Amino acid sequence: MLSKVYSYGLSGLDIYPVTIEVDVSRGLPCCAIVGLPDNAVKESKERVRSAIKNSGYQFPQGRITINLSPADVKKEGPCFDLPIALGLLTATQQIMPIHLKRFMILGELSLDGHVQSINGTVCIALSVPRGRFQGIIVPRANAQEAAITNHIDIHPVKTLAEAIQILQTPEATAPFKKTAALNMKTDQPSELDFSDVHGQLHAKRGLEIAAAGGHNAVLIGPPGSGKTMLAKRLPTILPAMSPEESLAVTKIYSMMGLLDAANGVLTERPFRSPHHTSSSIALVGGGSIPRPGEVTLAHHGVLFLDELAEFNRDVLESLRQPLEDQYVTVARAAKTMRFPSQFMLIGAMNPCHCGFLGVTGKDCQCSSFQIQKYLSKISGPLLDRIDIHLEVPPLPPQDLISDKLSETSQTIKTRTTCARDIQKDRLKNTSIFCNAQMSHRQIRHYCEIITESKNLLTLAIKELNLSARAYDKILKVARTIADLDGSESIRPEHIAEAIQYRSLDRNSF
Repeated sequence: MLSKVYSYGLSGLDIYPVTIEVDVSRGLPCCAIVGLPDNAVKESKERVRSAIKNSGYQFPQGRITINLSPADVKKEGPCFDLPIALGLLTATQQIMPIHLKRFMILGELSLDGHVQSINGTVCIALSVPRGRFQGIIVPRANAQEAAITNHIDIHPVKTLAEAIQILQTPEATAPFKKTAALNMKTDQPSELDFSDVHGQLHAKRGLEIAAAGGHNAVLIGPPGSGKTMLAKRLPTILPAMSPEESLAVTKIYSMMGLLDAANGVLTERPFRSPHHTSSSIALVGGGSIPRPGEVTLAHHGVLFLDELAEFNRDVLESLRQPLEDQYVTVARAAKTMRFPSQFMLIGAMNPCHCGFLGVTGKDCQCSSFQIQKYLSKISGPLLDRIDIHLEVPPLPPQDLISDKLSETSQTIKTRTTCARDIQKDRLKNTSIFCNAQMSHRQIRHYCEIITESKNLLTLAIKELNLSARAYDKILKVARTIADLDGSESIRPEHIAEAIQYRSLDRNSF
């Protein structure tokens, strides 16, 4: 007898419908899975065999053929275990679920018949066509994230037996009621706060501007000056994510299996901090089976690269395309995939290899050649894509022991949120929402400057040997400074402050 079960497959960050056809006929006992299955799918027959037996049913004896359609798409992961088991039981008439075609089914089976969690439930639930199915059967651990959708019923199951019961009597089981919604705003207090950082007013001001306009930044200073401490507190002053941003990040983390099942939806901006030994594939994505990298996991959040100059130069150069295009394209012979990568890049580095160049009271042990070699790991084109360069000097003793309280993250966040609101209103007729995303044409339209400011910029271009991209970055940062100041026009003092944030622009680069 032939049975059909409907499910969905995952490929990178894409999903596609899969029809599972199960045929049981007479012949020598064997079980063949066709339709380009990977190893995890091929092994599912052993999990399904044990799960069926341990749930009180008989695994069929005979020739079993399981087809995963479409047959020309690679099938990955264990999410087909549950639908395969239900298809086998239906094909052998051990169960008579007349409602099988009305459900989309997902789940990995353990040997005792329990249904384990899977990746990508959010994306699948949101992609099911409206009216195509009566409901979705998912593992109980994935119920909260699947319930983000509101156009189809979610039926969580803990065991194979529960799934069979839902298929036979769906009216007897109430669908899952979600307890989280995308419009919920969570301002949970963080253990990190800018008030913990003493002094460093210049660096704090620079990071406030970066947060307000979505700009990339690099922190340069000796060891122990507070670079990492500042960077880790940046997410606490970023504006809250919109429902659309929250949904986009939740999809990515669900596909990668990193979503907290208890919450169901991410409301805090991601903060990723890969080690400096990371490869380019780990950072931007790829591999024989293309997977997203850290730049995609930092989508709508912060990618922090501590010890920036210690990263392999080729790894850093791989960031240029994601920073410019805000997505990563991974091309393989069989398929080309695109992963989103709209993130803020924050780097931290020492001024030289020993870290004490220009520090009063410390002797730098590096030669001029060593200093040049160390700094040259950050190429000119990559520096052009970093809007703000911040010098973080050693903290004076009086600031270190001071009891004076600094501004809290919430106070700074109020200003950055106000500036972002101004930008959203200005850019409401475009596809962008912050100053850092403006194109060259949009810069000319929204960043008009007076003659005095033009003269100041001309001098800066000559003295710092600025590129055309660095010129655009200065105008973007100046526009953000004006927004923080509540000014409709970009004044000379805004331009002057923006220019001082290009301290790494030198002829040597």
